[in-house]
Amino acid sequence: MKLRSLSPALLVTSQLLPADLPALASLGVASVICNRPDNEQPDQPDHLAMQSACTQAGMRFAYLPVVAGAISQDDVQQFCDVVEQLPAPIAAYCRTGTRSTSLWALAQVRTSRLTADQVLSIAAGAGYDLSSLAPRLRRDAPSSHE
Repeated sequence: MKLRSLSPALLVTSQLLPADLPALASLGVASVICNRPDNEQPDQPDHLAMQSACTQAGMRFAYLPVVAGAISQDDVQQFCDVVEQLPAPIAAYCRTGTRSTSLWALAQVRTSRLTADQVLSIAAGAGYDLSSLAPRLRRDAPSSHE
């Protein structure tokens, strides 16, 4: 498990397993968001197994499945809402961490917390190349912020 920090409140990582969750809780993580649809690959645990393991480890859990390359505005809004509702720090995961990072980036720009250039830089620093998302980030940014 390799956690990458996007902000003090949000970490991202690749696929987690139920056995990873006690260690995650011991690091102080309070909540987990699963951005990976069930059955995307045959060997991944489903969200109900992850939710149960989170509960046993004393963490909150949210299931917000997103299809790779098809993040909608509704997905971004739901991510914003879930992040606001869950106790931090939060660990969000998908297959590689890229979807979770993309959702965070789109949410930051949408809410005018950061500019497109800022989220691209932070994502790159965490090891995620979101350059293919740059046109959408710039398009979605409120004109007064960019």
